[in-house]
Amino acid sequence: MVTFANRKIAKQTILLYKNYMKRKLTLLLTCLLAGISLAIAQTSRKVMGVVFSEEDNQPVIGASVLVKGTSIGTTTDLDGKFVINNVPSSSRTW
Repeated sequence: MVTFANRKIAKQTILLYKNYMKRKLTLLLTCLLAGISLAIAQTSRKVMGVVFSEEDNQPVIGASVLVKGTSIGTTTDLDGKFVINNVPSSSRTW
């Protein structure tokens, strides 16, 4: 036999379960967004530039350009331009 007390307990149980699931879903979404943010932050980047001579302000052909602290690098083209792909985001670019 279903009594008023049993219905009240059932409603409270359902309410507690819904609140528990909301908290669990919120935690899951927070962790997911944090993980995505970290993944985006870990991506590499592209560095481009031009190397000019101090003496006559002309582009330097064939100059070596390296990312400090790594073995990543390239040489400049006929216009003194260079492009380095896959530079770690932890490297400084100044």
